[in-house]
Amino acid sequence: MAGKIWLIVVLALASLSVKAQDPITIKTDSSGVKVAKVDTLKSNYVNVGKVAARRAILRSAIIPGWGQFGNGLNVYRGVKIAAIYTGATVLTLSYIDNNNKYKEFLAELRDRQANGGKAVIGSPYYRVQTAGLTSAKDTYRRNREVVIFSLIGLYGIQVVEAYVDARLKYFDVGDDLAISIKPSIINSGTLFGYHSYVPAVKVSFKL
Repeated sequence: MAGKIWLIVVLALASLSVKAQDPITIKTDSSGVKVAKVDTLKSNYVNVGKVAARRAILRSAIIPGWGQFGNGLNVYRGVKIAAIYTGATVLTLSYIDNNNKYKEFLAELRDRQANGGKAVIGSPYYRVQTAGLTSAKDTYRRNREVVIFSLIGLYGIQVVEAYVDARLKYFDVGDDLAISIKPSIINSGTLFGYHSYVPAVKVSFKL
């Protein structure tokens, strides 16, 4: 009998708790408009670091270096922006040079092919063998492709760097983090009836 009474009490309390979670309506003015009551326990939490990281990705994808600039310009980020554009400039100049050389040797090979495989008189590569010209053409073509992939890599790296920098900017480890380093001794076991100890360094973190 007592068990049934406890069961009835538990079910009654459960029904009251469920009803307490139902939204209720209140009148805002005399017009009779009813609005749902807002549950203050459900706060709209905004992760500032995640929002800033998404903004940094979008900016860096549009204009390289804009994400770093948007994270807050200082000496460190200024150096990164300068490094991005310096690297892009060097790679672009390298691409132009390799592309011109590739086209130059390709044109020379086509002229020789049109001349029956013989060197064209008056050409600056008249004394260069056809095999050498082919090797040079392939080398400059390969260098051009490497430069293209390097430019794509630089673009991707600066986007990722802007994202990581934005996330770390709002990452707070608190003031209670501490590290302790002190000498210690490790017991390495028993050897010939004697305990063997080895010096060591003990590192501990306080969170």
